[in-house]
Amino acid sequence: MYTLTILALSWQHILIVAIILLLLFGGKKIPELMRGMGSGIKEFKDAIKEEDKPETKTTENTTSNDTSKSN
Repeated sequence: MYTLTILALSWQHILIVAIILLLLFGGKKIPELMRGMGSGIKEFKDAIKEEDKPETKTTENTTSNDTSKSN
């Protein structure tokens, strides 16, 4: 019950973290970092979606390749 209150962040905490990040990385580097993080998240989501799709095309290609090799 008390662990949830420990993990909760108020707007003051978020502001302090933002100021520290601004001091560490500077104003020009932060948009580049966020852009890279966004593209990484997008690639991750795309990979998850591809994994969920059935792989009927792949199995058809491998079976046709296997029959052509045996001839």
